[in-house]
Amino acid sequence: MSEGTAVNAANASFVAKQSPCEDDELQMFRDNVRRFIQEEFVPIQRRWHEQQCPGPESWLLAGRNGILLPELPEEYGGAGGSFFHEAVIIEELARAGVHFGSSVHSIVARYIISYGNEEQKRRWLPRMASGDLVGAVAMTEPSAGSDLAGIKTTARREGNEYLINGSKTFLTNGRCAGLVCLAAKTNPKIAGIKGISLIVLEVSKLDGYRVGRSLPKVGRPGQDVCEIFLDDVRVPADNLLGSAEGNGMSQMLEQLPYERLAVALSAVATSERAIEITAQYVKERTAFGQPLLDLQNTRFKLAECATEARIGRVFVDHCIMRLLEGTLDSVTAAMCKYWLTDSQCRIIDECVQLHGGYGYMMEYPIANMWVDSRVQRIYAGANEVMKEIIGWSL
Repeated sequence: MSEGTAVNAANASFVAKQSPCEDDELQMFRDNVRRFIQEEFVPIQRRWHEQQCPGPESWLLAGRNGILLPELPEEYGGAGGSFFHEAVIIEELARAGVHFGSSVHSIVARYIISYGNEEQKRRWLPRMASGDLVGAVAMTEPSAGSDLAGIKTTARREGNEYLINGSKTFLTNGRCAGLVCLAAKTNPKIAGIKGISLIVLEVSKLDGYRVGRSLPKVGRPGQDVCEIFLDDVRVPADNLLGSAEGNGMSQMLEQLPYERLAVALSAVATSERAIEITAQYVKERTAFGQPLLDLQNTRFKLAECATEARIGRVFVDHCIMRLLEGTLDSVTAAMCKYWLTDSQCRIIDECVQLHGGYGYMMEYPIANMWVDSRVQRIYAGANEVMKEIIGWSL
């Protein structure tokens, strides 16, 4: 084993041991997930980039290998694990620089398991666990981003159906989605958040449902992001999540901490990986007759980055434990998402600088991390909104 390989292995082991749950079973699961991603997903990244999304075959492959919904109860097709297993998948995808969309898929499943009735759970969840049914969340609209109270999509009850009209944008997994969790105004006469409900759409061959263009992005070229249009779409009224209309906003607010924790976990894993590859680079790259690591500025910058990433790791592990205990509140989740995604961008920017000109070349992983990371501060609620949530609590 080379010195660089040994250093990377030591770093990876050290990072993993920070989690209070990293037992032998979870480490074995991590090894299997990492092997699957490296053998199955990494080699086909160019294809994902060209088609601007993973294909359906990738979802089915992930389902067959237990990479989807590991925390789902076995009776609904899952592995009966916990969020720790989901966290492993999030971390390993982030470390590999693979943007698959499984976190959003898990969020849809979480809405169903939390608010769906037994028939809905048995109808949708096993197919989601197998990869036959890909989940997407349709909340954001062209004129309503973080301000969900401003959505204009309507779902009017007509007998045993909802008639839905509107449009949504920035749908992760939108092109491959077979199941869309839609936020819509079921009572447009009620201003603000009280008239919003969540309705699940099985979109295959659904009249009036149209997927728009794949949206070109600054980074993450292989991630499936698109817009959708709904023109007189009719779905069964039984597809409403929850026992009554008007609970959509409270349901979203209850689940947003889960989504924001997933984003934060991806942020800290990416930061740790950026530090690993940069530490290796500055050991091998020479300037003025010596390795870059021998320059005090290099060591100090890496020390700052490593310390910040370690603080982030401790914070995110604390939040995971609180999520499992059922005590992760929206303010702490907002703190975690805001601080760790800002930290991710700071750390990776420093790592790009330490790579010099090569840090700006897309053939180097650090350059891809740089462009892929910027959106972290925007989605799942822009960081300015996170600060407002925190500020309102003071």
